[in-house]
Amino acid sequence: MSKSSNSSSPNRQSLEPQRDVGRQRVADLMQAAAAVIQERGYEAATMAEIAARADARIGSLYRFFPSKEAVGDALMQRYAEILQAEYDAIHARAAMITPGELADALIDLFVKLHPQAQAVTAFLEFRADWTVVRQRFRAQALTGVRTALTVCAPDLDDNLADDVATVVLNNMKTMVSMANKEAPTSLGAPDELRLMNRLYLAAKLRTGAPRKRKKSGN
Repeated sequence: MSKSSNSSSPNRQSLEPQRDVGRQRVADLMQAAAAVIQERGYEAATMAEIAARADARIGSLYRFFPSKEAVGDALMQRYAEILQAEYDAIHARAAMITPGELADALIDLFVKLHPQAQAVTAFLEFRADWTVVRQRFRAQALTGVRTALTVCAPDLDDNLADDVATVVLNNMKTMVSMANKEAPTSLGAPDELRLMNRLYLAAKLRTGAPRKRKKSGN
């Protein structure tokens, strides 16, 4: 990667804006960066493209982010914060909605955040040594789903909660892949997957359903 086109002062820390106008500028730059990296991949994206997409001067981008790596770091931090805020919002109402409504809320969350998730994934794939960071994102997503399930159904068995959260998380990823034509799909397939997810959670979380996992006999 050429430092002349994608970095300025790699040892300088990213600037944290103190005023609303600066925070809005950073938000615009982050949105532009996510779009460019999603479309072109992290390695092919340039700081000039990110600035142009945000309708900003290149100097404004470098003022807040000294290098493309700093942009990638900021994207990861921002995505983690947004993801947690979205999960917190779901958790706050999970006790008051049906399992079917919860199923839709979780799938809608992943579809909504897919552009930012793609940009983060592209950065993590470029940084092949960041296995721990990738695992942290997976754990955050799994914990968010699991917490939503247990708020909706407080007596859900711990082991079963882990299993159901894993299934739901994979269904969420499949829905996103289908919506973006990254997985085999058809006109009605996304609706069928939504229905399957609703029925699955309704069966697992319905009041009075047996929730304790049976122990395997010897």
